[in-house]
Amino acid sequence: MEIKSYSLPEKLDDFVKFPFKLYKGSPYEKFWVPPLISEAKKMLSSKNPFWKHAKIKIFLAQDNGKIVGRCAAIIDRNHIKVHNEKCGFFGFFDCINDVAVAKSLLDEVKKFLKSEGMEIIKGPANPSANDEYGLLIEGFDSSPVIMMTYNPPYYIDLIEKSGFKKAKDLYAWIRSAHDDAPPRIARIVEMVKKRENIKVRPLDMKNFQRDVQHFKDIYNSAWEKNWGFVPMNDDEIDFMAAGMKPMVDPRIFHFLEVNGVPVAATLAVPDYNFVLKKLDGKMGPIGIIKFLYWKRKIKLVRLMALGVKKEFRGKGFEAVLYHEMLQSCRKYGYPEGGELSWTLEDNDLINKGVVAMGGILYKKYRIYEAGLST
Repeated sequence: MEIKSYSLPEKLDDFVKFPFKLYKGSPYEKFWVPPLISEAKKMLSSKNPFWKHAKIKIFLAQDNGKIVGRCAAIIDRNHIKVHNEKCGFFGFFDCINDVAVAKSLLDEVKKFLKSEGMEIIKGPANPSANDEYGLLIEGFDSSPVIMMTYNPPYYIDLIEKSGFKKAKDLYAWIRSAHDDAPPRIARIVEMVKKRENIKVRPLDMKNFQRDVQHFKDIYNSAWEKNWGFVPMNDDEIDFMAAGMKPMVDPRIFHFLEVNGVPVAATLAVPDYNFVLKKLDGKMGPIGIIKFLYWKRKIKLVRLMALGVKKEFRGKGFEAVLYHEMLQSCRKYGYPEGGELSWTLEDNDLINKGVVAMGGILYKKYRIYEAGLST
């Protein structure tokens, strides 16, 4: 068994397609969601503006020429600047159930990051906190929602026996739309809307770029002090928005305005993982037909982000956003409701608010870390 490193786009096809072989026929195949191969390659290509301020080296573990594991070393210069720490990341980790293979892979990632001057390693990040983030540690009996990760339970053992410890846990919550919001919450929401003169409006698809800019301003303001957060620049926001635009249902994407100015927003999209499970990574002519058919049957929404500008926090705007999303799910045909992911384990204000709205903690993810001094 040997570990080989490559600079993309070398071995990109093998790197992207390895998980398809790993999960095929495994007990976890029914839960894992195959990504669109074309989108996975695009994420790792120069088309993704993230790589203008980041670099990547990929590693493949090979046993007699057969790939048995993959991982990437990632250095994000923006993260280093924002958090003032020489931190690199591991990401896109997939491996057979063999500690020796996993440890060899992750050791090579550590060596590379150390050679680049990094002092700590965190992950998994695919490739950053603004994308797929964290290792699933609880909730293996259901598929992930769009842009959330899935992995077999044995990955926990592989990573921890490779010298990593917990850095932070991330929570995923779910809330059915079958039930009304608690009466007390509904009363509070109406009181806040009246007191703060709040206007609620959906995403305006005719002015999509304008609203993207509004959301960017809210998002970067709302999350600036969060653990691990790195603001997205204009190019990254535009790249994400272009990729998500075909998936957006503007009726479930809300802005809160005060005196005509957007001050809070939710980013919510239908759970297209329900559709991706039918496509096996391909979007040819048959795939397009399947996509159009199955997208109409999506019953769940993912609330990807919720933000309130700092000067409007502590006034109940978060409760208004939660309530509007629940009402929209009920009204527009998403009876399974909303999945909110992710929140930080120690963000007590947000987590208590989710529980008050009837949210149930149903999955946990973990970011790991290790020192690179030895």
